[in-house]
Amino acid sequence: MKKSGIIISIIASIGIITAFSAAGYYFYKAKKAPSTVSVVGLAEKDFTSDLIVWDFSYGVKKMDMKEAYNAIKSQNETVKAYLTAKGIDDKIIVFNAIDNYADYNYEWNEQTRHSVQIFNAYQLTQKVRIESKEVEKIEKISREISELLDKNIQINDNHLAYYYTKLADLKIEMLEQATLDAKKRAETIAKNAGSGLAGLKTANMGVFQITAPNSGDDYSWGGAFNTSSKEKRASINMRLTYYVK
Repeated sequence: MKKSGIIISIIASIGIITAFSAAGYYFYKAKKAPSTVSVVGLAEKDFTSDLIVWDFSYGVKKMDMKEAYNAIKSQNETVKAYLTAKGIDDKIIVFNAIDNYADYNYEWNEQTRHSVQIFNAYQLTQKVRIESKEVEKIEKISREISELLDKNIQINDNHLAYYYTKLADLKIEMLEQATLDAKKRAETIAKNAGSGLAGLKTANMGVFQITAPNSGDDYSWGGAFNTSSKEKRASINMRLTYYVK
């Protein structure tokens, strides 16, 4: 009787030890941080701008404000006629509010020992903006607009900026490409390590950049956005973290 009791106690003890060991193992497995791999995928695409914005200005200087205003209005009519004759729809020719200020010279007065303000002229400046999808046409006309010098109109601040109207669609397309690129990198790393991917843990989008191809444009944390080049290059990266099994 005593012997059988001892055997039962030993079996019970072994069972308890086994149970605690199993519990400890699964507790360790539960607490152990799963293995992960982090990768960065990149996507780049070259494209051509489909919208051009043309800004330029001109002005007059007159001693009389009314005379200056009438002169700038006459110039506006001349410029509008020139642009429409070149094939630009008058609906997209925007004449902004006229800037004006009184121009003064300063001369030293020996008697008063102070600078004296002397009125020089009223200077009026007209700024014009044109937005068009006819990129090549606007480029050509912007190069020819100096022809207005023949009509005593001097063009200043002749500036072109280039944009892309389907940027949202392009960004989505490139996000997909960057994500696939990152996944392939993660799969390669896991395979070479003798394991595989168990699932996605996190996905973070990097900065969306637009630069001129083969240029010295600087990338920035906020995202570069080149508007001076008609030809552009977009780039984006995705950082993915996968669980490894």
